[in-house]
Amino acid sequence: MEKNEETNNNKEERNNEGKEEDRVPQMALNHISRLCRDVKESIDFYSKVLGLVLIERPPAFEFEGAWLFNYGVGVHLIQAKDEDSLPKTDRGLDPMDNHISFQCEDMEALEQRLKQFNVKYTKRTIDDDKNGTKIDQLFFCDPDGYMIEMCNCENLKLVPAGALGNIKLPCDRHNPPVDFENGHHAK
Repeated sequence: MEKNEETNNNKEERNNEGKEEDRVPQMALNHISRLCRDVKESIDFYSKVLGLVLIERPPAFEFEGAWLFNYGVGVHLIQAKDEDSLPKTDRGLDPMDNHISFQCEDMEALEQRLKQFNVKYTKRTIDDDKNGTKIDQLFFCDPDGYMIEMCNCENLKLVPAGALGNIKLPCDRHNPPVDFENGHHAK
């Protein structure tokens, strides 16, 4: 059974931001959640095009959905109650619009995969002469109109600006354990 709990944080507690004793504990992105018109169609897209693997969801979730995982990232798909709340699927590809970005180690292979599955995409290359960096980007949408960027952004140098001098790298010390004994996997 699901249990929801809301908290209204105290404004006085937020005034302590930036003090050493109030640093945020180490963290990393765990998953993104997407409302879907058709969960099965979205599973097909994320597994075939992006190589994510369907994993079991805890039975306590009493609504239609699916969890996919691979490369240290999870995508949780949830059947939309109201399809009108989803993005338009024909809105075009504007890199300046909302999107989620994934790191990719072989942009050419990914571009071939997008072509193989007839996924419409926009390709961009950013040359940063100041830092001597080149970044390749591919933008495309999933079946529900959510834009996705794939990039080789590891080429980008992270240079703190202003008060952001305490950049932390993600904690990847504990990827979720994989249960190959009880899981449903190909042999």
